[in-house]
Amino acid sequence: MAEAGAGVVTEQQVRDALTRVVEPESGRDIVSLGMVPSVVVRDGHVQIAIEVDPRKGPALEPLRKSAERAIEALQGVLSVSAVLTAERPAAAPRGGPGAAGHSAPGHAPGARAPRAAKLEMPSVRAIVAVASGKGGVGKSTTAANLAFALKRLGLKVGVLDADIYGPSMPRMLGVTGKPNSLDGKMLEPMDARGVKCMSMGFLVPEETPMIWRGPMVMSAIQQMLRDVAWGELDVLVVDLPPGTGDAQLTMAQQVPLAGAVIVSTPQDIALLDARKGLNMFRQVDVPVFGIVENMSYFVCPHCGERSDIFSHGGARREAEKLGVEFLAEIPLDMEIRETSDSGDPIAASRPESAHAKAYLKLAERVWAKAQESVAASEKRAPKIVVE
Repeated sequence: MAEAGAGVVTEQQVRDALTRVVEPESGRDIVSLGMVPSVVVRDGHVQIAIEVDPRKGPALEPLRKSAERAIEALQGVLSVSAVLTAERPAAAPRGGPGAAGHSAPGHAPGARAPRAAKLEMPSVRAIVAVASGKGGVGKSTTAANLAFALKRLGLKVGVLDADIYGPSMPRMLGVTGKPNSLDGKMLEPMDARGVKCMSMGFLVPEETPMIWRGPMVMSAIQQMLRDVAWGELDVLVVDLPPGTGDAQLTMAQQVPLAGAVIVSTPQDIALLDARKGLNMFRQVDVPVFGIVENMSYFVCPHCGERSDIFSHGGARREAEKLGVEFLAEIPLDMEIRETSDSGDPIAASRPESAHAKAYLKLAERVWAKAQESVAASEKRAPKIVVE
């Protein structure tokens, strides 16, 4: 890959390079086949999407890597991110296959389409999603501190920043630079005080906007799971994007999640969105470990008076109503904000503080529930006995 300052690569140069990448079945290049709908070039950083038949996606991984190598050979290229994406097939027309009375082969009328097979990560004991129904509730702060608190329990921990549009973990974990690859195939995760981490923020400049559609986002997340040498982990904490869109739903369906933690603030509007997030996980049979009430209260550092700025206790009441555990209440505190903004989360930098101990209690409950979930999943799995 070229050094910085070696020249400016253009979109046309990228497309010209991709004409040398051949789709194996047709024998034609991917550009003439119309398989490259998106090329984004910014200051030497290249992002492309390769549109493929969803049924052939996994088999075309070598094609994706060939495209990356072709672009890396260009002068002026500093980084490359190529993702496989696929459009969903159009709905069948009325009266055609799949219409009422004309079921698709193997499907009863009205039956759900089969789910995609879940990604296998046998070296990771439990994958825990940290989610929120809306942005601005402190989800990433909670995920970062939860990861360091889990490490304090003596566990091997990783963090995946699944927020492709707004990755915040590099800054929050205090990690800079780009990941290396020892074999040219797998990326080595970055290290944050013994916690392994991966984020799109390590692969593209912080100010670069990600102008990607939903399938491209999910492909990128899958690659950060599949093509990263995570090694043996007890827990992989996944910081999901806020909301309940396609990326979150697909993640819940295709990744073997042990469970999810929902983060909310106490006020009604945040709890309404948290309820949607919780119900999304329930619909795809992912256990919800419980709800964390973030920014639960504020204690004045000067006079010690407590104020419930965003109300208080709403998440606890919501947890009781929905039949899930209330996991923790974390205050709105300047120290938590400052340590997170500076890349020095309080659970790692000030482990004896009261706030760090609150995250430690949260980690204890999450780990206990993750172990229960994994054990229950293993119990449900079919056993093959050879006599």
